[in-house]
Amino acid sequence: MTRIFNDPSDFAEEALAGFCDVHADLVRQVPGGAVRRVRSAKPKVAVLAGGGSGHYPAFAGLIGTGFADGAVVGNIFTSPSAQQAYSVAKAAESGAGVVFTYGNYAGDVMNFGMASERLAAEGIAVENVLVTDDIASAQPSEAGKRRGIAGDFTVFKIMGAAAETGADMAKVVRLGRKANSRTRTIGSAFSGCTFPGADSPLFSLPEGQMGLGLGIHGEPGLLDTDLPPAKELGRELVNRLLAETPPNAGDRIAVILNGLGSTKHEELFVLWGTVAPLLREAGYTLVMPEVGELVTSLDMAGVSLTVTWLDEELEPLWVAPAETPAYRRGNAVREAGAVAVEGVSDDGAAADAFVATEGSRQYATACVAALDAARSLLHDAEERLGRMDAVAGDGDHGRGMVRGIDAAASTASAALEQGAGAGDVLAAAGDAWADKAGGTSGVLWGAGLRALGETLGNGSIPEARELGAAITAFADRIVQLGKAETGDKTMVDALLPFAAGFNRLVAEGVQPGAAWEEAAGDATAAAEATAQLLPLKGRARPLAEKSLGTADPGATSLAMIFTVMGPHLTTVPTTSPYKKVGSQA
Repeated sequence: MTRIFNDPSDFAEEALAGFCDVHADLVRQVPGGAVRRVRSAKPKVAVLAGGGSGHYPAFAGLIGTGFADGAVVGNIFTSPSAQQAYSVAKAAESGAGVVFTYGNYAGDVMNFGMASERLAAEGIAVENVLVTDDIASAQPSEAGKRRGIAGDFTVFKIMGAAAETGADMAKVVRLGRKANSRTRTIGSAFSGCTFPGADSPLFSLPEGQMGLGLGIHGEPGLLDTDLPPAKELGRELVNRLLAETPPNAGDRIAVILNGLGSTKHEELFVLWGTVAPLLREAGYTLVMPEVGELVTSLDMAGVSLTVTWLDEELEPLWVAPAETPAYRRGNAVREAGAVAVEGVSDDGAAADAFVATEGSRQYATACVAALDAARSLLHDAEERLGRMDAVAGDGDHGRGMVRGIDAAASTASAALEQGAGAGDVLAAAGDAWADKAGGTSGVLWGAGLRALGETLGNGSIPEARELGAAITAFADRIVQLGKAETGDKTMVDALLPFAAGFNRLVAEGVQPGAAWEEAAGDATAAAEATAQLLPLKGRARPLAEKSLGTADPGATSLAMIFTVMGPHLTTVPTTSPYKKVGSQA
């Protein structure tokens, strides 16, 4: 259990601030994460590792010479937002381009992808290297769908070392992808982890059982089985990895025996006593192996074994010196002439003045009230949504939704007070949601709200058909980004029935309030029906069978939110709080 915290929702931010203070000689905090304290004096490829919090020493603990140039840090087990990734990249970039590298999770792919588009539009060279080492999460024929777990460490190390030699971006990316293609990991969980402030772990196992095929976000294993003695466990892990030996792999390997948070070093050493001889008996030379906590999952009890098959290109980079807060190897020499950077960067800009009709400002008041209603609802439902998500995911959906709605509601209210119309209020709310929530649901809700606002605009109070068109834009943007379809067991399963139902009823002449209420009922029924579906997208996909009987949390939360927002979005206040003299009417 995580026992030391203040407000649980601030845990990740406070942990990062404390980390940066302790290691101020090596790192400095910037919006969205941290970067090296010392900036390169000449153009150098910036290797930026990223992902959610809760995995220390990954990701911020790996910032330093010979490793990462920076880390983009999200909330616990939640992808950082596109804004966070962009901000860290701007702080770390020195003229030779940026490479984001992270585990293969839908939220990370979306957010780092959106940040990459923004950087590229500014003329900054940018690439992404995904880690897909978890052999338990998909068959070899679908290796591109696999998760990234402890293999992150090897891939990041090789890329960081390559960039340190002055390699250009194309070479750094090629070597990172090569390392990933030659890296395999299998793990086993003995007990679940507990979020700060939570009363119980995300999952539990019967006494004497283990979950084979764990994730690093609190997910249970893919297969529950009896917990064997260390010798049998070691044999199981080794056999499964060697069964996936890459073609023409060679006989020199990097090996990581990784503890997930509560497994003691002594236990790992006992397991190593089986693992190492088995690998040597298979004909391998173990090159600078690592045993310890390198990629963790809060206080999860578990272990993972990673093997990277080295060659003449990869081995020198694996053994190269590195100096970071959490990992040191050899004598890493800092670049001569490099410059220490002080302070925290801020890429914010002053907001433009809002222009809107009085009618749109009146409707903006309704939008803010709708967001406030959703805020109250989600705070009440946070624990329930987290429990639903923990069945086959990482248990962060409730907390992520609360962070998102808190930011969205506060930002919307501030924009309204400054004279924003409905379109700008909703767009600002969406941007804030995406930035603070992170993760897949964060980027989708953020993009959806922005599309809703852009379609409504700031010109007038929307008629029923105009509101229907805006709901369609909301749905279209989410489907476009998430690539999900009806039946994939995602929020789309509730969203599309709502959008179709509302527009159909409005076209039939039903009053907006009644149409919204009926459509929300359709969405609720569709969300409940997802209990009988297997997930085909997102983090729940590898644990699909475990999710049968539990409704999708994203579909559930969407139906709940739309239900409470309806009375506000279909009823317009007669006044707005904006009182500026001379405002447009």
